[in-house]
Amino acid sequence: MTRRELEQLVDLGEGLSLEFKRRVPRPQRIAKEMVALTNTHGGRIVLGVDDNGAILGIDHASEEKFLLRQAVQAHCRPAVEYQTERIEVEPHCDVLLVTIPESSAKPHAVVTTGEPTDPGTAYVRVEARSVEASPDTVQEMRAQKDGAGVTFEFGETESLLMRYLDDYGRISVEQLAQLADISSERASQTLLRLTKADLLHLHPHQDGDFFTLNY
Repeated sequence: MTRRELEQLVDLGEGLSLEFKRRVPRPQRIAKEMVALTNTHGGRIVLGVDDNGAILGIDHASEEKFLLRQAVQAHCRPAVEYQTERIEVEPHCDVLLVTIPESSAKPHAVVTTGEPTDPGTAYVRVEARSVEASPDTVQEMRAQKDGAGVTFEFGETESLLMRYLDDYGRISVEQLAQLADISSERASQTLLRLTKADLLHLHPHQDGDFFTLNY
């Protein structure tokens, strides 16, 4: 990537798939950003750029790459795949571009200990933030990884749900539970089953996940 291409990328600003960091932060924090990106649609972390978009560069790119590798090995489970590219912005001053693809092995989680029993915490990207994934989002990611087909009966609950979505466009687990007079657990299972069948789309959100029609 050229300096001009870097400037064009930075001009886009932070968002769903783009994060700026002055340098590699503490290990668990950078692990959180990497896990969130790979659990969502993939993206890039630009090291050497301030939150306001100022390209400041880093003096020791090799050291930053080492810290990045350590963070992934210690705190990402399973490990996150990524590639790095060094872009010279001034003599002896670089920007490190970290490209993270969407994972086929998600959900990835951030672990705080090296213990095998540590389940860790999964994160996803919501707009320009990395937020903790809800249980529904984690379950959907696991279903995507399994790749198994799904069958279901289209009953009264599903009919109520579709009519509600036609009228209002979106629904949460709690709203479906109240609408159909069923438990939150059953409402969640219904919504996730329809999501797995590609009829619904799950939208992770910091104020609460919601579902929409997938067409």
